[in-house]
Amino acid sequence: MGTTGTTDPATDAGATEGGPAVGGDLPVITWARFWELIGILGGPTGTSTCHDIETGCERLTEVLAAGPVGQIIGFGERLAEALYRLDQEEFGTLPVTGMERPGGEPFPQSDDGFLYSRAAVVAAGRAVYESVFGEPDRFAPFTGRHCEELLYVHEEAYEQATGEEWDRLTRYDYESCSNRDGWPGLGD
Repeated sequence: MGTTGTTDPATDAGATEGGPAVGGDLPVITWARFWELIGILGGPTGTSTCHDIETGCERLTEVLAAGPVGQIIGFGERLAEALYRLDQEEFGTLPVTGMERPGGEPFPQSDDGFLYSRAAVVAAGRAVYESVFGEPDRFAPFTGRHCEELLYVHEEAYEQATGEEWDRLTRYDYESCSNRDGWPGLGD
């Protein structure tokens, strides 16, 4: 798997909303549908936090819960993949925008902060997401924005739709520093 942010037409080939994945093991939604659903959040985020992200996530949860369960699972898979693709050293080593240590030194992102910043990039929509790859300066403003709520939308929608807790792992691990291609200096 590469670390680019562009959609992969091969992954979308044959995908139907909530239908079987390529290989038949996971439900998949197309990238186009994923970004359409992300659009429910309301677009670009505010400067210090994701303004109204809670309201947007509630709307998205309702939409997902009202649809097929396969779409909820597919959304969770696409979200994990989008976050995984952003898990790159060039973004994770950026300092937090607007914060300094005593003495004026840059304030580093924590692992959780970096994850929430990546969620903010996804919440800002497809155009913003795709624009940051290879352009760390475009990612930098998001280091001070945290959209943690987006990480739980599919889990909450699944619980509303099925009455059961989300008890599954996604194909991509989106925790910070999980993308070995994105962090080549970490080794094994």
